[in-house]
Amino acid sequence: MKISSFYPVVLSEQVAASAAFYKDYFGFEVVFESDWYVSLRLSNGDMSYELAIMDPTHATIPAAFQHKVQGLILNFEVEDVDAEYERLIQTAKLPLHSDIKDEAFGQRHFITADPNGVLIDVITIIPPSEEFLSQYNETVWDESKEHKEN
Repeated sequence: MKISSFYPVVLSEQVAASAAFYKDYFGFEVVFESDWYVSLRLSNGDMSYELAIMDPTHATIPAAFQHKVQGLILNFEVEDVDAEYERLIQTAKLPLHSDIKDEAFGQRHFITADPNGVLIDVITIIPPSEEFLSQYNETVWDESKEHKEN
C-alpha cells in the first residue's frame, strides 16, 4: 500500500469550537469548513500536518460509533516546551493535566486538553537516561538527534 496522506479525525460535538482551539493555540489553518467537518493544516517549512474535526452524528459514521472521541492523546513535539508551557498554561490558562517535567525515557513535557477532552502532550525531546537509551533503535535515535540539531 502506498499512503499519500495520514491524519487523525477527532469526533466532536463541538466542531467549530474545537477547530477554533487548534487554530488559536496551535496555528492550524482551515482547509475545508462545514457545520459537520473542518479540515485543518499546519505548515512548517517543507512539512505540513493535518487534523480534522467531525461531528460524530454525521451519516458517514457507522451508527455504533457515533460518539465523541475517547482515549486519544495528540503529541506535539516543539523546540521549546518551557516557552509553550508559559504561553499555553500560564498565559492562556489552558487546563493542566500533567505538570511540566523531565522523563527518563527522553522527553520534557506537559499535558493539556482540547475542548473534547483529547489530551495534548506538548514535548521537547531530551536525551534519555542510560537505562532507556538501550531501548531506542540506534538509527532512529541518531536521525532524531540530527533532525533536532539542524
